Amino acid sequence: MSAAPMPIVWTIAGSDSGGGAGIQADLKTFQSLGVHGCSVITSLTAQNTRGVQNVEHVSPGMIMAQLFALEEDLPPAAIKLGMLGNIESVESVADFLDTAKSYIVCDPVMMATHGAALLEGTAFNTFRDEILPYVNLLTPNRPEAETLLSYKIDDAAEMEKAAHDLLKFGAKAVLLKGGHMRGALASDFWTNGKDSAWLNSPRIDTMHTHGGGCTLSAAIAAGIALGLDELSAIVVAKAYVNQGLRGATKIGDGRNPLAHLGWPHDPQDLPWVSNDWKNPRPQFPMIGKMRSPYVIVDRADWIEKLLPLGIAMIQLRAKDLSGAALDAEVKRAIELGRKFGAQVFINDAWELALKYGAFGVHLGQDDLPKADLAAIQKAGLRLGLSTHNFAEIARAMAVVPSYLAIGTLFESPSKSFAHLPLGLENFKKMRPLVEVPVVAIGGITLERAAEVRAAGADCCAVISDVTRAADLAGRVAAWLKMN
Repeated sequence: MSAAPMPIVWTIAGSDSGGGAGIQADLKTFQSLGVHGCSVITSLTAQNTRGVQNVEHVSPGMIMAQLFALEEDLPPAAIKLGMLGNIESVESVADFLDTAKSYIVCDPVMMATHGAALLEGTAFNTFRDEILPYVNLLTPNRPEAETLLSYKIDDAAEMEKAAHDLLKFGAKAVLLKGGHMRGALASDFWTNGKDSAWLNSPRIDTMHTHGGGCTLSAAIAAGIALGLDELSAIVVAKAYVNQGLRGATKIGDGRNPLAHLGWPHDPQDLPWVSNDWKNPRPQFPMIGKMRSPYVIVDRADWIEKLLPLGIAMIQLRAKDLSGAALDAEVKRAIELGRKFGAQVFINDAWELALKYGAFGVHLGQDDLPKADLAAIQKAGLRLGLSTHNFAEIARAMAVVPSYLAIGTLFESPSKSFAHLPLGLENFKKMRPLVEVPVVAIGGITLERAAEVRAAGADCCAVISDVTRAADLAGRVAAWLKMN
């Protein structure tokens, strides 16, 4: 059986003869993240790590020839726009974008870090008026945003205002990068006009940052081509850049490029997503070694059946109950947990978990903003959070929970999911970025457990594989044996 075709991503940008930014950085990024990169060169630059010595723009005819050659044989899933250079290049690209159907990421390259102009002044208005309305995501740094808006940006509140003002030029979403701001955190602000988020990371102390903006926008385009939602693609891209900044090594005598080290795989590189750039990141107690299966049930009766069989970790998920009935069910579940010395988590009903002193509470993404996390933390309860994609993982890690549930891995007969199954390959990309224990969930059977654990899961959550077993005691014993 042949493998699925590799997604195609184009970069329309300038060439960096030093190999650190522009087309060269974009193609390295595409290769590292597993997409096929194609290039349309708009300008040639003579530069090294010390700076840009000369710039020569490609003719409009040659730009169009490159675009048409790629269009007829290698259509893109996403396009990254970088340096466009002059008004003729801007107009040529704008004409092409008028009929393009791909997702467009635009890094508005206007000036090199060393001060060389990379977009001629006469092209500025045309770029703003004729390119930005086609853009799905605009990714300016602070100086670029200030140039576009003609005002200064000095703090987080002004970053939020600026991002919303940039939307008025026609881009569907804006990621305003905070690398040029001050502070211990490198905080970027994303908004599509309806939803907004801060992406925060500890600032990395390095001078080897050449090509960072090019790489970020290229990595976002790669993520979109791989099927990620926009915020997840941004999360992966920021982790990729963080990894590259940490891994950069000295090459020339000036400002060296960041490294290209493959799919991000270290938790310290994952940004955390929050509604506030000052998020304090509350941390919840860890739970030690986790034993599969972590069984999820809808009634305390199941807990009474399962705990004597040796189940050590169980969750009450009684979605169909409310009021006094839910209160009684939660109270009984917690009492059974104490009787058998088991870890009983209460799904969503965090008030009742606090009231009766549960071992822990498990929250979904929709319930997380509504919960009193400070009260849960003060009471010493463990916290588990559900996640389905990179953006939700990054949002969950703004809290630093006791464990993270990632799924659904496979199709499940126990419940319907709004999210498509991740599969093991996507799970393998997510797991290394999480610094707390990970519970895999969704369609997991005993027969699949070994490969799920090999993919990095600390524990497997199950429902029907246990609750629908013909021999309950035998199935539980088989699960416990694998530990």
